[in-house]
Amino acid sequence: QVQLVESGGGLVQTGGSLRLSCAASESFSSFDMLGWYQQAPGKERELVASMNIIGRTKYADSVMFRFTISRDNAKKTLNLQIDPVKPEDTGVYYCAARRGRGTWDYWGRGTQVYVSS
Repeated sequence: QVQLVESGGGLVQTGGSLRLSCAASESFSSFDMLGWYQQAPGKERELVASMNIIGRTKYADSVMFRFTISRDNAKKTLNLQIDPVKPEDTGVYYCAARRGRGTWDYWGRGTQVYVSS
């Protein structure tokens, strides 16, 4: 069973920076797509950043130029850099992975981010 474990959340001030990490139990080469979702308070979970198997990245319009998704294949970690953070970045961030197209197969339990204004 694939396990994804997020870390790096916490309280951060507006204008600061934050780096979230997701540790995977197996190599990223077995996944076609990796992603980060945000679930803001009272809202549905939203895909904010993704990376495919060849490293091509996509971002939601709302986070463009502030979020950077990256991966370290040797350490089996997926990262999300947020700089600068804004109050609307508050929420729970989930790491996800899938094989092929369609629904995401694996999810982490999430890490909470709170941005103070």
